[in-house]
Amino acid sequence: MPVYLLAALCAVAVVLLAGRLARRMRLGDEDAAADGPTNAHAGSMLSALFLAAFAIAIVVPWTTTDAARLNTFAESQAIVEATWTTTRLPAAEGAPLRDALTGYARFVRDREWPRMHDGRMNPAGDTALDDLRRRAIALPTDKGDEQSDARTALLDQIAQISTARHQRGMDARSSPPGWLLVITIATGLVVVLLPFLSGARPRGWTLVPLGIMAGLLGVGVWLAIDISHVFAGALAVKPTAFTAALAEIARIGAGG
Repeated sequence: MPVYLLAALCAVAVVLLAGRLARRMRLGDEDAAADGPTNAHAGSMLSALFLAAFAIAIVVPWTTTDAARLNTFAESQAIVEATWTTTRLPAAEGAPLRDALTGYARFVRDREWPRMHDGRMNPAGDTALDDLRRRAIALPTDKGDEQSDARTALLDQIAQISTARHQRGMDARSSPPGWLLVITIATGLVVVLLPFLSGARPRGWTLVPLGIMAGLLGVGVWLAIDISHVFAGALAVKPTAFTAALAEIARIGAGG
């Protein structure tokens, strides 16, 4: 951040130096008009800077949210596939594993998801997966190729669940850089106040379009802030995938 501030100060110093040199060398004409070339140039550049920062502040969270949503479906689908694999095991060994997978999916949906609004994961989920992996490793391998293949497939699917879970944890903690939102807010304020800063005094009906622009700009800035977290806000990823997985698991258990 100090480097950015230093760059900004250097740019301001260049403007002041250029203005002083132009005055001494008597170059150009005085420009104090509210609609003069200086204000017009500054206004267009500030608008462009705001639009660039605003676009990044919208696109980055949107892309991250889409990727996180796909990852939750990958995790839930791996749970469903693991549940199908348990049906290849003897009932005494497959049923407890199936119950454990159901419990994990329900735990994520009901207990862990609310914590992710604040960017946190519940360590109990990792413990449940570790226990499930140990129980799968402990399955006997001397009861034929079918059971041995089922054990291998189950371990692979548990690994996929674990990988997707770790990615979900990273998604829960991800957010756009703080300085990006600061720049978006700061440039938005300057764009709104620019007519007043340039010396204009809008009155009467001229305040109407200015007020509409300010209102819409405020909504846009708030939207950028509201969607900055993957699991909270207007674009929050919902536990829909795990609800669907639980329904699928119930169907499998019923012999569907």
